Amino acid sequence: MRAPRTARGRLVLVAVLAAAVTAFTATVPLLRDWFDLRVYHGAVDAWVHGGRLYDYRVPGTPYGFTYPPFAALTMLPMALLGLGAAVVLCLLLDAAALVWVLRVLAGPSWRRHGWYGAALAACALALYEPLRDTVSFGQVNVLLLALVLTDAWLLTTGRTRWAGVGIGLAAAVKLTPALFIGLLLLARRPRAAALAAAVAAAATASAALPAPDASRSYWTEALWDTGRVGRADYVSNQSLQGVLARLGVAGHTVWAVCALAVLVVWARRSRRAAAAGDWPAAFALTGLAACLVSPVTWVHHLVWVLPSFAVLLRAGHPRVAGALYAVMCTSVVWLWGDDASGVDGFLGANTYTWITLGLLLLLPVDQVPAERRSRHRSPSATAAAPRQAAPTTATASGHPGRPSSSAAAGVTTGVAGTAAGPGPGLGGAAREASSDPTGSTRPAAANPQSSNARASS
Repeated sequence: MRAPRTARGRLVLVAVLAAAVTAFTATVPLLRDWFDLRVYHGAVDAWVHGGRLYDYRVPGTPYGFTYPPFAALTMLPMALLGLGAAVVLCLLLDAAALVWVLRVLAGPSWRRHGWYGAALAACALALYEPLRDTVSFGQVNVLLLALVLTDAWLLTTGRTRWAGVGIGLAAAVKLTPALFIGLLLLARRPRAAALAAAVAAAATASAALPAPDASRSYWTEALWDTGRVGRADYVSNQSLQGVLARLGVAGHTVWAVCALAVLVVWARRSRRAAAAGDWPAAFALTGLAACLVSPVTWVHHLVWVLPSFAVLLRAGHPRVAGALYAVMCTSVVWLWGDDASGVDGFLGANTYTWITLGLLLLLPVDQVPAERRSRHRSPSATAAAPRQAAPTTATASGHPGRPSSSAAAGVTTGVAGTAAGPGPGLGGAAREASSDPTGSTRPAAANPQSSNARASS
């Protein structure tokens, strides 16, 4: 089936897809009724009116506020709003954050797609279960992803002065993004790592000074009370701990060994990516590792997998990316929501965990854009090709001032390939033009690497 080439055809296709997505999201997914946003709103409102932040529970449930006090501090404006206004504000913030996330992941290539590409992307994202859950829970995951990817964008584009601020703020709101500070250390970016740690510490202190009781309660009690966030064996927990809990493995020894193995793989692969300047892969790998080693990774936390799909597309694996993405749109793990026993339960109930683990092991790295790769070439290597190319071109054409048709075709192909491929930035790596002085257009070798129950967290 060919994609429509006329504006009318594209408009019809977008309308059909939008109707299908609307029907799907209205009938198939488990809608969450803004449950986590109700937790945030209720806890902050009770806190402002003299209650204790971590004593609040949503009426009829054991669930309360689970984030550090700094997160509550950033949510204080909700105390001035009713729940309906808070929902609208949450939707607007999610939309703005998602636009920025897509802008960063797409890189400069986003300009080529216009309204049509944006509409298709919106339809695809509306099907992605972690994003659906994030929106319908009223969660903060997309906002944190936007903060962290801002630092990825700064590092990718060479604007390193403020790199680390986004990671620091995200880590102060929720502990899981603190693993990105480890990435900066592995990548030998001590200034960015120090800035991220300083921002996280300053943000934490900014909440401790006006609310010492809340800070003391969180760091000494609430942080260690796992019952506040839900059961570890609940099928929505797609971390390694969730897999082990569903297997009935008690204690933390096996989990610690598995988490350590994951961190070793992450450290080796992300350091390799960062050393090559492949920040998209390095950040994607870190998001995957964070999801795996966190004791609790609800399905909505898996928005951290989104950068991995962008890396797969950039590396030339659209079918793999599409297949994995489609699986994560199906809500397949909920088929084992009541009973995750047996081989089918082990495989099916942990589907998203297997996808995350597979991406951590096999995600392509070293996909550095040609523009940034050329910065590291020596001057002699850069200058040698034109001196050798000139006599070859003149001899072939017979006209000193005019290249031969074959040489011109090679140049044209090279330019077209660069223009058509993704540009620099987090979204894609352009194909590098051949350095063969004869104008050869041989293609570069492909890279060989290729709820029913509700819980608040």
